[in-house]
Amino acid sequence: MVEFYTASHAWGYGPEDGPERWHEHFPLARGRRQSPVDIRAQDTRYDAALRPLQFSYEAAAAQSLANSGHTVQVQFGEGAALAGGPLAGPYRLAQLHLHWGSGPEQGSEHTLEGRRFPAELHVVHWRARSPRLSEALSRPDGLAVVAVLLRLGAPCPALQPLLGALGSVRTRGTRAPCPAFRPRELLPAGGDFWTYPGSLTTPPLLERVTWLVLREPVAIGAEQLRALRGLLSSAAGEPPCPLQDNWRPCQPLHGREPRGNFR
Repeated sequence: MVEFYTASHAWGYGPEDGPERWHEHFPLARGRRQSPVDIRAQDTRYDAALRPLQFSYEAAAAQSLANSGHTVQVQFGEGAALAGGPLAGPYRLAQLHLHWGSGPEQGSEHTLEGRRFPAELHVVHWRARSPRLSEALSRPDGLAVVAVLLRLGAPCPALQPLLGALGSVRTRGTRAPCPAFRPRELLPAGGDFWTYPGSLTTPPLLERVTWLVLREPVAIGAEQLRALRGLLSSAAGEPPCPLQDNWRPCQPLHGREPRGNFR
C-alpha cells in the first residue's frame, strides 16, 4: 500500500508470493488490526463525535509519478493537509496510489456488505506533529489513509491527467514527472465516511493506520480501467507481466467496530 520503505523480502500478488503467503515473512499478516475489512451495517455504529473531514489540498503539488511494480503512485510535496474526523491534529498529504482488478467485481480492497468494486484509490497522509515520516510510522496513529471506492461508470475527469501519463511509467521501477492535477477533485462530494484502526495493506503490514473509508463511490470509465490494467509489474527487458489484481482480501475485524459519521 505505501511504498515508503523497502520490505525485507520479495512479495507480490501471485500464487507464490501473494497475500496468502505474506505471513511466512511478515508475521503481522495474522495480527488483530489488519486491513482491509468488509464494512457491514451490523458491525458499525454511528458516532456523533466524529467531525467533518477537512481537506486542505490547495497547495498540493504532485512531484512524481512512479510504477513500483505493486501499484502506480503519485508523490506530493509539502503544504497539503487533512484534518477532522477522528484525527487529533492535522496530517500531511504524502502520496496517492490505486488498487485494481482484472474484472468488474475485482479490484477494491475494502468491500461494502461483501461487494467488491473494480478499483480503489488510497490517499495517504502522515501525522504532522511527527518531524519525520519514520517517526510517524512508529506510532499507532502515524498514518491516515482516505479510501475512495471506484465504480464503473462515466470517466473521471480528475483522474485523466494521471492516467494519460501512464505510458511513461509502464514498467516496474520507472518514474516520471507527474502532470498537474487537483487531488481534491478525486474525492466524492458527499462527506459521509467510516473510520476504523487498521494497517498497511501491503508488507510489512504495520498496524499504524487510521482508515477513513468514504461512503460514496466515484465513477471511473472502462477505458480508464483499461489504462491501469495496461501497466506491467515486470521491469524493462523482462517478460511482460500485467500489473493487476493488486489487492489484499478483507481481514477479520477481531472486535473492531467501524464508526460512521452518519446514521
